[in-house]
Amino acid sequence: MSPADSVPFDSCGRLPESGDNVAIATRRLDAGTVVAMGDDRFEVRHTVLEGHRFAPASIAKGQPLLSWGLPFGDAATDIEPGDYLCNERILQALAERDIDFALPEAANFVDRFEPYELDPASLQPGCQVSLAGVPGTFRGYRRAGERGVGTRNFLAILGLTSNDAPLVETIAARCRESFDLAGCDGIVALAHTEGAAATRPNNLELVLRTLAGFIVHPNVGAVLVVDHGVGSYSSDDLRGFMQRNGYAIDAVPHEFLSVQEDFEAAVVRAVEVVQGFVPQVAACGRTEEPLAGLRIALQCGGSDAFSGVSGNSLAGWVAKEVIRPGGGASLAETDELIGAEPYGLANVRDGAVAAKFLDKVERFKELAGYHGASAEGNPSGGNNYRGLYNIALKSLGAARKKDPEVRLDEVLEYAEPMTGGGFYFMDSPGNDLESIAGQVASGCNLILFITGNGSITNFPFVPTLKFVTTTARFELLSDEMDVNAGRYNDGMPMDELGHETFELARKAASGEATKGELAGHSQLSIWRDWRQSDASRLEQIRSESVPDGQPLKLGAVSPIELSVQAYATDEGSSTDLIGLIMPTSLCSGQVAELIADYMNGREARPGGLSRFVALAHTEGCGSANADQLYLETLLGHLRHPFTRRALLLEHGCEKTHNDAVRHFLGENGESPARYGFASVQLDGGIQAVREEVVRWFDESLKSASVPQRQTFDASALRLAVLTHGPVDVEIVRALAAVCGGIAKAGGTVVLPANTSVLESEEFRALLLASPQSYAPTLAYGERARSPGLHVMQSPTEDQSEVMTGLGGTGVELMLAHVGSHVLQGHPMIPLLQVSSDTALLAARGGDLDLAISTAQEAGATAAELLERIAATASGSYRPRLFGAGNVRFQLTRGQLGVSL
Repeated sequence: MSPADSVPFDSCGRLPESGDNVAIATRRLDAGTVVAMGDDRFEVRHTVLEGHRFAPASIAKGQPLLSWGLPFGDAATDIEPGDYLCNERILQALAERDIDFALPEAANFVDRFEPYELDPASLQPGCQVSLAGVPGTFRGYRRAGERGVGTRNFLAILGLTSNDAPLVETIAARCRESFDLAGCDGIVALAHTEGAAATRPNNLELVLRTLAGFIVHPNVGAVLVVDHGVGSYSSDDLRGFMQRNGYAIDAVPHEFLSVQEDFEAAVVRAVEVVQGFVPQVAACGRTEEPLAGLRIALQCGGSDAFSGVSGNSLAGWVAKEVIRPGGGASLAETDELIGAEPYGLANVRDGAVAAKFLDKVERFKELAGYHGASAEGNPSGGNNYRGLYNIALKSLGAARKKDPEVRLDEVLEYAEPMTGGGFYFMDSPGNDLESIAGQVASGCNLILFITGNGSITNFPFVPTLKFVTTTARFELLSDEMDVNAGRYNDGMPMDELGHETFELARKAASGEATKGELAGHSQLSIWRDWRQSDASRLEQIRSESVPDGQPLKLGAVSPIELSVQAYATDEGSSTDLIGLIMPTSLCSGQVAELIADYMNGREARPGGLSRFVALAHTEGCGSANADQLYLETLLGHLRHPFTRRALLLEHGCEKTHNDAVRHFLGENGESPARYGFASVQLDGGIQAVREEVVRWFDESLKSASVPQRQTFDASALRLAVLTHGPVDVEIVRALAAVCGGIAKAGGTVVLPANTSVLESEEFRALLLASPQSYAPTLAYGERARSPGLHVMQSPTEDQSEVMTGLGGTGVELMLAHVGSHVLQGHPMIPLLQVSSDTALLAARGGDLDLAISTAQEAGATAAELLERIAATASGSYRPRLFGAGNVRFQLTRGQLGVSL
């Protein structure tokens, strides 16, 4: 065969290091392609995707497969030149994708996970990179109290727990509308998922560390902490933690606002507090500061096979130049360094630091094991698709964020403060957003985020520079990405690319807006709670029975007579008509919200829709054992009676990407053709994907008939009922009459299994044929396929997570009797909140939809409740907090969900 009939290896493949026996395909290689490598020729026998690996030479069975000189697998068979290298995982991941070529019939290598054993006798203390010339400067905000130097000047509204999330978001939005923010970089809401349960969470200390770090962060000019006084910790807990641990809280203009009034009054009071902060924050100015004031967070997401070659290596180069004049850099994501320990510890300060690092790795593996998960299971479906076959291979690339010349100086707990310059490792999960939050709380004031697929991650008050690893992906997402690290693959010298990127980082630190800041996109997620502290309950939880979906048998209850106005649709009745934009993971959540806001702002809404709803959440990527809970709930909302049309919006690199959702739908009897699909990454970024989503909804609904409201009887009602706190006996009887009457009339009623009214023997006796032997009939988030009375499994104490699951069952209205405090509602489904608690009625009466007297007989109370239910279902009454925006969509991870 002549050279003209072959493809030069240098144009289609790359060896990360010269001694490697495995090559990365730098472009797609179709089956039959002949590759010339020196004087040798070999044929590629199966199509190899860009970023996937092939053999440039023979590898004998049992021999290790090497990248960067380290093993990630062992040959399961004799491997010939040109063979596509596949393990079982990559074959399964590709089978879930819509690919147009044949896969190998069997895997030809097995993963290698070798526990790293530290030999103290052979460990030599390393040297830190030497200082280079005269230290440079950047323009930053010098903060009092040794808080360091800020790269931005924000005013933060911090929710103490997730109970405060909608309120802080509303406060921040109101303040942005109300104030001239000249001199400030903005007002940000810091809302998160933690702290709503009543019992002490396992992650309490790290949550307090994170919140403390946010408050004293040098990018924060002032902070208002909002607290409703409910949850697993209090403002006093946070203040005490900060005082005991020496956080400079007195050096930050701040106030703790304890909410005792209704929602709107709390917003007004908070805005007045913030108004007093604005002049103080605006008075701060940038000054020339040494580069020693920089603290760089090194982070990656949506990684691919080129992350270690270009993007991570470039970030490591920049971090090295920050460390030279005394700055600091932080590497994180504990489970994404499993397999790369020899590289990470090749240059370390001493044996104690090395041992501490390895202890964090082993502790992470143990934590995952408590939940029946493996820390080695980290790579997502997007990672697999872009060429990262297992955690060892992912880790070998991720570790390149530490330049070989740089010494590992210290190992930190999650969110533990960095105390000076040098190179740090911080314990954290591989979940990008959860890891970034810890690095920011540690003091990082600039984020270098490396991505292969094109993750559009940004943090609310710290600028993010996003490096993309290949030129083609950079060109696809140039509006979202800051640095084309792929130029290194194309031949640009690393030193040249590094100097250019270092200058860009200095400009960003001095105030030049990053692409993410210009897009107005940011997200925050703290390392979520893990429910198991040992493995003692693992088998018990795994063996719990699965509900059969059949409603409970009712006792001697009477049906109610009630009429509601609802839309007549092809599938029955519905009390609302919406267009649903469902993000397939946390990373596409805010983009979905931005698109829904845009579509709700248009003059016309197609197909008779009342509104567009985006259900942003925190799942779909970066966790184990939570996918089934999420996917069941996702399906319930896609098939919800309200949902006239639904579109799935992927980020593009997550575990539950669009193709994975298509497979799930098909396995559950749903045709994917019913739904739209869009991708933030593959459609070309935020603006481009918005245009795609708008086009799909407009095309899908342009010829659809517009349903009209008609009169239906009580069989059209789909109601969730929950109670929070003690319930008076007459109210118990009233709720039993409502639940039983609707279910007997052919309607659907769903109660969460852990709601307090189910603890009442009288309630069960009034409703059930077998009051002592009932069991849940629905899984969390499972759609109720048969009318009647149902109980949904509820593996969470967080009431927002409870209501998120209830939404998946298909209920169209929720009724809650509340005691000590009001609840956050569901963003799609109205929540009626009623109470008989005199203290709550006095303090928060403006948020409640009905005041109930315990002196009133049950029959009269039931009649009042049914009247309000009918009015809400018919659209003539809108629940107060639903209209105010006190809503939240938060999925539970259940008993065994854990961040990876």
